[in-house]
Amino acid sequence: MDSRPRYASHRVYLVPADLGELTGPAAGVVELPTRLDWSEQHIYDLSNQSHVVLMYERVIREASHLDDLRTYLNQETLVRIWPRLYLPVNARQAWETIFPELRRAA
Repeated sequence: MDSRPRYASHRVYLVPADLGELTGPAAGVVELPTRLDWSEQHIYDLSNQSHVVLMYERVIREASHLDDLRTYLNQETLVRIWPRLYLPVNARQAWETIFPELRRAA
């Protein structure tokens, strides 16, 4: 078994100061820029919950500017789907430390 530390365990994940900053779309179709999603599926239909979950996971993992979070994430949607997100431990801890309501939602 490989005991080397993984990238995700050392990466610093961005977290907004207030969930109210997350004013991204809650409906429609979203196309993520390549810096956030370089996969073939970079267009997300927000009426499809599996698309929403996947998009939020990618944005939280890959955001390099707070504006990425503000532009693509929506506060109400994030709180609703938080328990379903598969995130690196450090990312989840960073968000739940600042926003205990997410920890309670999970």
